[in-house]
Amino acid sequence: MSWRKLWWISAWIVLAAAVFPGMTLLAQDTAQAHLGRAYDALKLDRYEEAAAEFRAALRLDPTLTMRARFPLAVALFQMKDTQAARQEFEAVRRAAGDHPNILYYLGRLDLLDQNFTAATQHLTGAMANPPFPDTAYHLGFACLKQGDLPAAEKWLEQAEQANPSDPAVPYQLGLLYRKLGREAEAKDAMARSTGLRQRDAEVSQLRHDCADKLDHASREEAHAACSRLYDAHDAAKLTVLGTLYGQHGDLEAALDPLRRAAELAPQSPQMQYNLAFTYYELTRFADALPPVQKAAERWPDIFQLSSLYGMVLVKLGRENDALPVLRHAHQLNPDDARISDLLNRTEAQVKPATGRP
Repeated sequence: MSWRKLWWISAWIVLAAAVFPGMTLLAQDTAQAHLGRAYDALKLDRYEEAAAEFRAALRLDPTLTMRARFPLAVALFQMKDTQAARQEFEAVRRAAGDHPNILYYLGRLDLLDQNFTAATQHLTGAMANPPFPDTAYHLGFACLKQGDLPAAEKWLEQAEQANPSDPAVPYQLGLLYRKLGREAEAKDAMARSTGLRQRDAEVSQLRHDCADKLDHASREEAHAACSRLYDAHDAAKLTVLGTLYGQHGDLEAALDPLRRAAELAPQSPQMQYNLAFTYYELTRFADALPPVQKAAERWPDIFQLSSLYGMVLVKLGRENDALPVLRHAHQLNPDDARISDLLNRTEAQVKPATGRP
């Protein structure tokens, strides 16, 4: 999963909680099932499928502004269906107001339309509480295109502080400094951009080398090669490393980078899931419980989190606690045979013990 997708998957959930903090889960199981399938599709970049499922949920319950219409708009944005995306974002805006998440995407759409005045207005509003690390970059770019060089300098320099690993930021700063006649600063910014692009290429090569060693070399040799990917301050690189280890069955080695990535990115449901799932695969169920419980309670509409939470509770012998969690996971994805079977077995265990029908 890319950082971009992690940002916006978290964003629409945070937006829902901020606007409607007392919101409860859907009453209609069928609507929940559509939402669950939509979120699964988003995780796999199947945006057309996700959009269809979100629309099906909205037909059943048109009040699902935050749980369905906002992620639908983002899916349309990812599909580059800008006109439809704008219509959905404006509908969400009418319901939720000028929330920074909504203003961010409207500003991004304005940039695609080359309406830099509107983009500046929307993205300035988003900067009241920046929803994504690249918010200042897009605002600085809009100001630069408008010819407002002092504002562009302010926001692009702020963007470089917020997201120092993005090579696009110093590149635009280099163009800005040249317009201002500050050639030495322009050369320095362009050099930073080039260095970051080279670093991205090096990371890609390190990832390839790590995977190749894990496939063909001894574990010691593979660890030596893969350790070059470890960066205690870069959650994305840590996730790549942990995922590579996990994919090759080296779960113990995966734990350290995934644990650190989860610490660096507490707002990311995927990071918490990666850590909890690795603990689960190692049969360290007590260690898996804290990250998956917190994440599943914070992001209740993500099937993978709810299902793993229920599975962990069952492994810990807490069938009574697991039952409502598994029922909810089943509502989110009735087609998942593993959860359906676990739910049936857990219900069979709980009923005789409680005497409930």
